[in-house]
Amino acid sequence: MIRLLQYNDGEFSLTTFFADKIPQNYAILSHTWEEEEVTFEDLQVGISTRKAGYNKIRFCGEQAKRDGLQYFWIDTCCIDKSSSAELSEAINSMFCWYRNATRCYVYLSDVSRHPFATDDKSHEPWEEKFRKSRWFTRGWTLQELIAPASVEFFSKEGELLGNKNSLERYTCEVTGIPAKALRGSALPDFSVTERMSWAASRMTTCKEDIAYSLLGIFDVNMPLIYGEGEEKALKRLRDEIDKASKGFKREDFSVAFSLSDVSDVEHFVARKTELLEMHNSLNGDGSRRVVVLYGLGGIGKTQLSAAYAKRHKDSYSGIFWLNIKDKDSLKQSFAKIAKQISREHPSASQLSNVDTNKNVDEVVDAVKAWLSLPNNTRWLMIYDNYDNPQLPGKTDPAAVDIRKFLPESYQGSIIITTRSSQVKFGHCIQIRKLGDVRDSLEILLNASRREKLRTDPDAIKLAKELDGLPLALATAGAYLDQVAISFSDYLRLYKQSWVQLQESSPELDSYENRTLYSTWQISLDHIKQQSDLSSKLLCFWAYFDNQDLWLELLQHSNSNDPDWVQELTKNEVSFHQAVRVLSNHGLVEVDTSSQGITESRGYSIHGCVHLWTIHVLNQEWDYDLARIAVKFVGLHVPGKETAQPWLTQRRLLRHAARCSSIMLNGLVRNDSMAWACHNLGVLYADQGKLVEAEQMYQRALQGYKNSRGPEHTSMLNTVNSLGSLYADQGKLVEAEQMYQRALHSKEKAWGPEHTSTLDTVNNLGSLYQNQGKLVEAEQMYQRALQGYEKSWGPEHTSTLDTVHNLGGLYADQGKLVEAEQMYQRALQGYVISWGPEHTSTLDTVNNLGGLYADQGKLVEAEQMYQRALQGYEKSWGPEHASTLNTVNNLGLLYADQGKLAEAEQMYQRALQGYEKSWGPEHTSTLDTVNNLGLLYQIQGKLVEAEQMYQRALQGKEKAWGPEHTSTLDTVNNLGLLYADQGKLVEAEQMYQRALQGKEKAWGLEHRWTLDTVNNLGLLYQIQGKLVEAEQMYQRALQGYEKSWGPEHTSTLDTVHNLGGLYKNQGKLVEAEQMYQRALQGYEISWGPEHTSTLNTVNNLGLLYKNQGKLAEAEQMYQRALQGKEKAWGPEHMSTLGTVHNLGLLYTDQGKLVEAEQMYQRALRSYEKALGTDKIITYVPALNTIWAFGLLFELQADIEKARTMYSKASLGYEKVFGPEHPKPQSLRHKLCALDAVVENKALVEVEEAVGDLQGGPSHLGVKETPLKSKLRNLFRNLGI
Repeated sequence: MIRLLQYNDGEFSLTTFFADKIPQNYAILSHTWEEEEVTFEDLQVGISTRKAGYNKIRFCGEQAKRDGLQYFWIDTCCIDKSSSAELSEAINSMFCWYRNATRCYVYLSDVSRHPFATDDKSHEPWEEKFRKSRWFTRGWTLQELIAPASVEFFSKEGELLGNKNSLERYTCEVTGIPAKALRGSALPDFSVTERMSWAASRMTTCKEDIAYSLLGIFDVNMPLIYGEGEEKALKRLRDEIDKASKGFKREDFSVAFSLSDVSDVEHFVARKTELLEMHNSLNGDGSRRVVVLYGLGGIGKTQLSAAYAKRHKDSYSGIFWLNIKDKDSLKQSFAKIAKQISREHPSASQLSNVDTNKNVDEVVDAVKAWLSLPNNTRWLMIYDNYDNPQLPGKTDPAAVDIRKFLPESYQGSIIITTRSSQVKFGHCIQIRKLGDVRDSLEILLNASRREKLRTDPDAIKLAKELDGLPLALATAGAYLDQVAISFSDYLRLYKQSWVQLQESSPELDSYENRTLYSTWQISLDHIKQQSDLSSKLLCFWAYFDNQDLWLELLQHSNSNDPDWVQELTKNEVSFHQAVRVLSNHGLVEVDTSSQGITESRGYSIHGCVHLWTIHVLNQEWDYDLARIAVKFVGLHVPGKETAQPWLTQRRLLRHAARCSSIMLNGLVRNDSMAWACHNLGVLYADQGKLVEAEQMYQRALQGYKNSRGPEHTSMLNTVNSLGSLYADQGKLVEAEQMYQRALHSKEKAWGPEHTSTLDTVNNLGSLYQNQGKLVEAEQMYQRALQGYEKSWGPEHTSTLDTVHNLGGLYADQGKLVEAEQMYQRALQGYVISWGPEHTSTLDTVNNLGGLYADQGKLVEAEQMYQRALQGYEKSWGPEHASTLNTVNNLGLLYADQGKLAEAEQMYQRALQGYEKSWGPEHTSTLDTVNNLGLLYQIQGKLVEAEQMYQRALQGKEKAWGPEHTSTLDTVNNLGLLYADQGKLVEAEQMYQRALQGKEKAWGLEHRWTLDTVNNLGLLYQIQGKLVEAEQMYQRALQGYEKSWGPEHTSTLDTVHNLGGLYKNQGKLVEAEQMYQRALQGYEISWGPEHTSTLNTVNNLGLLYKNQGKLAEAEQMYQRALQGKEKAWGPEHMSTLGTVHNLGLLYTDQGKLVEAEQMYQRALRSYEKALGTDKIITYVPALNTIWAFGLLFELQADIEKARTMYSKASLGYEKVFGPEHPKPQSLRHKLCALDAVVENKALVEVEEAVGDLQGGPSHLGVKETPLKSKLRNLFRNLGI
């Protein structure tokens, strides 16, 4: 019985036919099941058209109609699967149904013929998509491909792609099915093993279906037992196949599977990708397929081959293992295979007359002949340890030519394992180290039999040290299985006593009793036969890092170095030839760790091999080779004039670490290498590795002292560099000592006006500037400037460098006019000397951008930054540190302008660049992480902001230490964030930590100390500790006035803050005096339209509003608004703050329409800048939402008021928590509104409203004069 669909006038109907009535012509659909397939039940109840699968039915019906076929069959809806009997009959009959169909349509829902389909981003040709189609991986589609005579493939658009004949090549390649099977050859012509192999990589949703889908392939029938499992179903299938094949005579070449002579592991780990690649390459139609596995000794090639053999044993008639390490071993393997075949096939004529114990060559020929018999195509030969191959030009008599030992007929499958990358025939797969540490831990666990090591941090460290080398991991595990020591103890022994540990480690059966100590000796012996230069390079490698050794690094030899070193590096050909021999034996790979290199690509060796070169090949330390290695690395440290020096610096870091270890452990015998230590110090300092830099500088000083005496001038550059290093570390006292020492020695040796002396004078100026000793800094700069002008002239670049520094000093002093004059002088001089695109010119352009930003000249600032950025990108490239610094500055500028999306783009670009160039923990990277935290804080993304700050803080604590001033800056920022989040206790802790650290580092009166004092004042004001707040403000004010003077902008900032404090204290007269003083000062320093000036104008508006001077308040707000719109734009956050305040004022004045316009404008702009989902956590937006609610309440629109209050309440809870006064107050308000709605009597609701600075107030729902209670509430909502 079969049900067929019929298509009439757009409608589908089902008709049931019994055996003798089934139509001769019908179409049948082949597809893969997806969501919303139409079932038999759906057709019965009439809901089929609602499902996505209906499109397949319509496609099949329309195509059948075009082909003149009235009926068609689809498995989804033509079987009543609720009837187990019907389902069983259908599955047992399905092969026949497909075979008898006139046309089979294959609908490929994942193949599009249109190269730019909207849902296809790969743009692959349809042929590639055809090869990758899911249809080829499903179990049921195997019989649907083989059974029908006519199979046509259609794309998901319903377009014909081709048929089984035209697409035969692709189909055979993908499925491994022979072409003659696709063309209709009788299936019994193919062995059971071969037919089973066609389904080996296919899958079914129900496990049992993997067996049931093969019933027709083997022409057997059996009942369905869903729930029995895959294994039982396959066993029943094999039983039925055996029953059906009895009496059928066909030559059988099966040989029992055995790996008795193979060193195998019980639990094979990982290598899924390699196993799949091997299977795809070997799976075919019986013609010859070869896979070559090559790689380092101990990497697991043999184990991988054994795992493949065990996994796919049912796909082969016989699997034979041969040891091809030499000819004798190979011939003995053939003799064992001959015996194995003879036992199971005693009538095999090729072997029956051969004595396996006498003429081994005849045995080899006989086995090869048997494997070449017709139809004997499903065998697998594994040639293991082909490590000494016969290659062109190789004269080693022991080398083996594998071609002489391969069967002649072009059939069967072959796997070859070798260390040599020169074995090129077949599909070559390089076996690399394990990339996932979890796989390494699994090997350790299996070998050591120690449970719970997957989460043991010491086991993880050991696994990472052994770096994915299976032999090393198995060796460590076997040792730990036999010895009661910890993972950390093993790791210590591994590093300290490598040779002794390896000699005492047990030999492993699974690695043919090889150890780390001996396994690579085989390769070395072959290398020595081929190239003495290569073997010496391998020994020399011990004195460098194992990763990224490249030609130019070694090209610093001279006549004092050994001849072979000079020969090795004389040209590219010589070096690469030596490396190639090592690579051919699997010991060396092309390095892939370095990105963006400027010199030739390097080579790497595995870390375990590197330890072998250190402890075995260099058992006696070669002090001369160590000296040469340190010399090469020291000479290769790039100077400032080098193009993209940071790229070379990063490549050198690993080698520098190796050389530093050599130097610090006294493994170079003389002090003549002090210069190299100095250069390594420069490298480390430039890369932000300040501890290592200090070690190298100190070692250099000691070397200079020992070799030339304590007063020799050669050490002065190192003394000066140490001063700069200490300044970077925040060790300002030590920095000054170094600079003073260098200065006195230079003055004594060269005189006070020597240019080297002046360099240190200039550095002292920078130090004093950082210490806040601005008078002393100016004295140093002026002395340096006068000296340079006298020695070099006014336009010399050294002179201009100090002019540039003076510009920075004047900017710090608030002397912005003088600062601009210095920058302009430096800029003009650099343009003349270096040209407009020189990096020194661009540095000044960049700093001018910063100055203009400080002056509020944001358009000019952006022009400078863009000019600098374009120049840096052209000179240095887009990833240079200077380029990224300007990108970061542009981020700061865009954030100031309220262009938050553009700011984030700049910060992200800078961050990615820094991470790539410097690494994720470099201080420049962390500065940008910190800036991203500031941006997220501005955007109201407080969780993300805290993550950025914490990352920056942890990194800076690691790089600089917990008391460095840069660390303290981030601590201070965390304090600001916690204050915004309402975590006032945590905020105070951060501020106190920052304050104590800055007082210790800078002193009580340094400007950066005073900045934190000012912030503490703000916090105390928020907490309502107004006395303490005033004390902090007064301290900051007195300090600023002393350091900067009464009109400096930092002084005025604190004056402004005092105005806000007095306003909160109700001291409105004093508040106005402070605001007026700040306003007048800002207008003088910044001008009337600077944003700092406008902020004070805005706050004066707030004050006038509180005083009831509403006209004056409106004038202030309007002035602030117009100025901010001009400076920042109409949608800047600061602009919107004033818009919000105007809304409050208009509400106070009873101008409710105008108030609503202001609130609407503010909210629309907040949504545009932050997104609808972000304003719910942005406090200024929540303040406007709350104010909107109040406005609606005044307008008696209770529903809208309630909506606004609910939004604000939820937002405040997310930001501050449910216990904060703001959400509590709003909950009270919502209850009050509910009472009004329910006509409950409500006279007045008491609430603690306002922001963190405000106190409680009372708001009645009855109409009261706006000038009374509402004014207090609106005042507290002010920004």
